[in-house]
Order: sequence, then structure tokens, then C-alpha cells
Amino acid sequence: MYESLFEKNDAVLIFGGSNRFYFTGIETSFGCVLLLPDSVTFYTDFRYEVAARKAANGYDVVITTSEKLYGLLADKLSAAGAKFVGYEDDKLTVSQFKALKKALGSYTFRSVSDALENMRSVKTESEIEKIKKAQDITEHALTAVLPYLKAGVSERDISAELTYRFLKLGADGLAFENIVAFGENASDCHHTASDRKLERGDVVLFDIGAKADGYCSDMTRTFVYGEPVRRISEVFDLVLSAQQTVLDFLKAGMTGREADSIAREIFRANGFEREFGHSLGHGVGIDIHENPRLSANNTEPLPENCVITVEPGLYLEKFGVRIEDMVVVKKDGIENLTNFAKSIII
Repeated sequence: MYESLFEKNDAVLIFGGSNRFYFTGIETSFGCVLLLPDSVTFYTDFRYEVAARKAANGYDVVITTSEKLYGLLADKLSAAGAKFVGYEDDKLTVSQFKALKKALGSYTFRSVSDALENMRSVKTESEIEKIKKAQDITEHALTAVLPYLKAGVSERDISAELTYRFLKLGADGLAFENIVAFGENASDCHHTASDRKLERGDVVLFDIGAKADGYCSDMTRTFVYGEPVRRISEVFDLVLSAQQTVLDFLKAGMTGREADSIAREIFRANGFEREFGHSLGHGVGIDIHENPRLSANNTEPLPENCVITVEPGLYLEKFGVRIEDMVVVKKDGIENLTNFAKSIII
């Protein structure tokens, strides 16, 4: 399963929190996973001993302290006859890497960050089930909150109610901070919920996601409170059409650039060249933003069984519209994990 990590390395050290979770199944604020071709060892401290030993499935658990960690790693690497050690160059700070080099100076360090990202981008059936669970919670929470949308309610009120519903439905927490935007605030892609109160005729944009069993979900829906004016309906229909076109063509082997260009060309042909300022989508898993990306910068083919978002959006001066589904990419198409209706009317 981990063969790609050992193409140029005798051992691999994992310090990043999300990567530690990937290999151990528990979240910790301290620890290191040592991967050898024939074993996995999780080093952590006494705070996580019970959870680590309970979760251990095919790996050894060593309880230690931050002061003793490097010495134990050196002993294990020496006993294994390791010379080349992989590490996450995108997770360690400069000072942390200097400390690592000082403590383990006899080894040659090589980055495995890209290999780790590529490995994590392909989801197992177990991972997909956890993402489905998080998405199910997200959809049930939004369904429960929509009746609270009345004139005078604030973005902050609705965001708080969503958070409560997530937790009540069994989420570990939020995959990211709720985006709840009314009216002109919907033109801000990453708006923070404010005291802005809902008025009739407002666009209402939700970008939300729960986290369950360590995995994230991500969904955006845009509505209008009351009857939408013609301009809003036209933009909504265009965004929905662009998204559906991508969903119809998306499959493994297509590059992220090709997928992104489908939506971008539709918007450009309809006079919206600058109003779509972000990429089309991103991978989802333990982290809310993972590889692969649906963007102009990604010329790599999408792997089968990656989980990605498809979220075209247009952002005008007085309102914005974004519609986002989360899908599993398959050889001949997609499995859409998002079942929430795409209707502009609440």
C-alpha cells in the first residue's frame, strides 16, 4: 500500500497531524509515525496512550516524550539499517527541520510530500463511507435550518443554528467555518457570518460542511428569500448549467485543467469572464482542501476514486451564486455524494 513512499527511501517519518491521522486513525497534537517497509510505529505521549492502543490496527505504539522522541527514532532507524529517510517538507517549519537534521544528522532526508498527497487523493471504500456520513449530516442540518430563514434573522443566528444541528446529528465538528451570506455578502466567496439581517428578495448562500469520523464534507447551495428577480434567476441558471455540464463530462483520466475549462468557457461565452475568480474544485478527505485540484494549474489526470468538489460560482456587485456538489470520480463518470436539491426558491 505504501510502496511509492519507499521508491527512494528506506524509512519515512510522518509528523503532520492529518498524515498521522491517516496512518493511525486518531487525532493527536503530538506524535510521529515511523514507516518501514515491514512495519509501522506510532510514537506519542501518555495523553493518547489509551486511544492509540485501542485504535492500533497493524501498527506498534510507543509512549514517549518530546525530549526522548528523536533518540528513539535514531535507535529504530539504526537497527533497520536505514540510510535514506523520507519526510514531509511541506509540514515541518525551518526550525523543526533543523532540529531533525541535528538529531538525525547521519541520514539523508528526501521529501515524500507529493507521494503522500497522491496516495491520500485516492480514497478507499472505508474513507468514502465516512465522507458520505459527513455529507448526510450536512444535508440534514441544512434541511432543519431552512425554516429559520425569516425576515430579521441574522447570518450569525443561522450559522449558530447550523453548528448546533451538526453536533446534534453526530458530527465531530465543522469541516470549516460556516459561510452564511445574505444579499450583497454572497458576492464575497469566503464571507464570515455577520449581523446582517435577512430581507425579502435577498440571495442566501450557504457553504457548509460537517466532519465525521475524521473526514470532511463540503456543499454550497444558493437560494432567494422570496421571489427572485430576473437577473438573479439568469445567473443562477447559468451557474447550474455550467456545473451540470462538468458533472456530465467528468471522469478519471481527465485533467483538473480540462474540468475547470469546461465551466470557465461556458461563463466566458455568456459574458462572465472575470466573475468566476476561483478554481472549479478541490479534493476532500481528512482535510477540507486536498489534492487533486480542478484548476487551470493542474495538468495531471484525475485518479479513479478521488473525492472532489465541483463548485462553479459567479460573483457580481450586489449578489453571488455558487452551487457545489461533492463527487467520487470513476473511470466512466462520477458518483455524486450530494443529494440536496438545487432550487433557487426556499
